[in-house]
Amino acid sequence: MRNRGLDPFYIVQSPAVPPQGIDHRVVADIENAHEILRAVLSAPSLRLDDVVGVLSVHEMGVFGAAYLRRQLGLPGNADSMKVLRFRDKYLQKSGLPPHIRRARCRYLTADTSFEELTAEFGDVFVVKPANGGGSLRTTIVRSRQDFEEALGPFPTRSDVAAVAETFVDAPEIYVDGVWGGGALRWSTLVRYHASPLSAAQGGIMAAYILDRRLHPELFQQAENLTEQVLSSLEAPDCVFHLEIFAEEDGLTFGECALRLPGGLSPRSNELTFGVNLFDVEIGLALGEGVPEIRATETPERFHGHILLRASSDGTLTRADFERTFDIDEMDYSASPDARVGPYGMVGYAIVSDPDESTLQKKIEDIVRFNEVN
Repeated sequence: MRNRGLDPFYIVQSPAVPPQGIDHRVVADIENAHEILRAVLSAPSLRLDDVVGVLSVHEMGVFGAAYLRRQLGLPGNADSMKVLRFRDKYLQKSGLPPHIRRARCRYLTADTSFEELTAEFGDVFVVKPANGGGSLRTTIVRSRQDFEEALGPFPTRSDVAAVAETFVDAPEIYVDGVWGGGALRWSTLVRYHASPLSAAQGGIMAAYILDRRLHPELFQQAENLTEQVLSSLEAPDCVFHLEIFAEEDGLTFGECALRLPGGLSPRSNELTFGVNLFDVEIGLALGEGVPEIRATETPERFHGHILLRASSDGTLTRADFERTFDIDEMDYSASPDARVGPYGMVGYAIVSDPDESTLQKKIEDIVRFNEVN
C-alpha cells in the first residue's frame, strides 16, 4: 500500500495489535457490522473524505469489508449477500447445482440430536462453524462425546452458528486464483503435505505448488470445477481460495473463500509465477479492476512452504534448519516467549526445486526434522 502512496488504517479484533505506529481501532467482533462501522465513524484520526478503499485479506473480515464499501460508497465488491455465499458453508453448498459433488451439509439447531445426525450422515461426520474459521475449529465426530465437545465453541443458542457435514476421507488440494468478468483469469494448484485438520490437531501445516506438466488432467478437472462453482455462486471480481478433496473417482468440492490464500501461499505463488496476489487484491479494493496477469508459464523452480512449530524440548534453532536444509526464505524463533500463530507456528520456511517430487521430499524431510528434532 505504501508503494501506492497509501497509508493503512487498521480495524482489528482484540487481542490482535498492529505493528507499532500504525493507526488503528480495536473491536470485540470483526464480523459485527454495527461495531466496525462505529469504529470507522468515530475514529478521531480518520477523515472519511480521505478513505479510498476497504480491504480484508482474512476470511472473518470479508463481510464487514463489503458492508463498509456499501456504506461509504467505495469501490470493490459491496454486495454483502454475495459475500455470504462464500462465508456460510450451508448457503454455499446448497447454492451449487446438483451435478457438483460436495459434502451434504445442514445447520445444527439447538434441538439437533446426535442420533439424528448419525442417522443422516453415518457414524462419522464433521462439525464446524457455519461461517468458517478454518480447520482450527473443525471437529471430526465419531462418538457422542466428540459431538458434545464439538459444540463447546457454540454455547449460545443459534440456529445458524454451526453446521454438520458428511466426512470426506481424501487428500486435499486447493486452487488459488483470480476471477474477473465471470471467467477464470489465472490459477494455480497446490497440494497439502497433510490435511489442514491434522495440522490443527498438532501436526505441521505445509503445502507445495504442483507442476501442470505432470498433472494435466488434474489441473483441467480442478479448473472446470472452479469455474462451475464461481459461476454458480455469482462470484464478483476477486482473488479466491478454493479447496478440493481429490478422491480416487474424481474431485469433490470442499469450500471456497473470496480472499487471499492463507499461510505463505501468496509468497510461494509470487516466487514461482511472478504473480503478486496482494497487489491484485489491493487493486480490486481501489476499483482498478482485474489486471492482466503476466504469469511465468513454465517456472524454473516450484515453491512450497512449511509453518514451523516449536520443538518439543525447545532446543531447535534457525541455524539447525539452515545447516541441515537448502532453504530459500526462513524465519524461526526458539524463544520460549515467541508469539505462536495459527497451527502452532513460531516461524516458517520456503523451499523450492525444479522437480516437484524433490520439492515434496524436501518438505517431508523438514516436517519430520521439526517434529522429531
